[in-house]
Amino acid sequence: MMWKGCILGLLLLTGGGVWAADPQPVELIRSTADYVLEQVRARKAELEKDSSGIYALVHKKVLPHFDFRLMSRGALGRYWRQATEEQKEKIARQFQELLVRTYATTLLSYSDQKVEYLPYRGKPGDKRVTVFTRVHDGGSPPVPINYRLYRQDNGDWKIYDVVVDGVSLVSNYRSNFAAEIKKGGIDGLISTLEVHNRKLRGA
Repeated sequence: MMWKGCILGLLLLTGGGVWAADPQPVELIRSTADYVLEQVRARKAELEKDSSGIYALVHKKVLPHFDFRLMSRGALGRYWRQATEEQKEKIARQFQELLVRTYATTLLSYSDQKVEYLPYRGKPGDKRVTVFTRVHDGGSPPVPINYRLYRQDNGDWKIYDVVVDGVSLVSNYRSNFAAEIKKGGIDGLISTLEVHNRKLRGA
């Protein structure tokens, strides 16, 4: 399976750069970025020596801002309705672990790419918004990375998709998940995710 779709988009939660005015969704990403980068820079040697620290940091400061059940639903597409509640929970849990481990590993190799936040588009009452960014990495053309968020009933914002250079993270996984389901059903997909995550854990 191809798992690269999430790496760059999730990495950008740790970007610095030029910021537009700070409506709440942008501020959410910025405050997360500031804290995580500060911790990684201050504790880099420690975190490289013991990876449990970087996983704990990601769990505490990054994952609460993602809705993995909604992302899993989008990634499964029409197969979501065929899954039992137990299968849905397993997929969401394995999908979350996959992204945590991929993100944590990538975070340690972060090399201070510059992130430019474009003018915010949205109105105060909007329940779904997109935060538009461009990533500058040396002399290469900037890469557009956009975050899709929705507002919960309590006013908190959750990320439900990341679009990297026009390619949706959720849509990218949808094709991968569909291929696995066609080969081995929904349980086959769960098994593939479990095996992949065990490899990432070094088990």
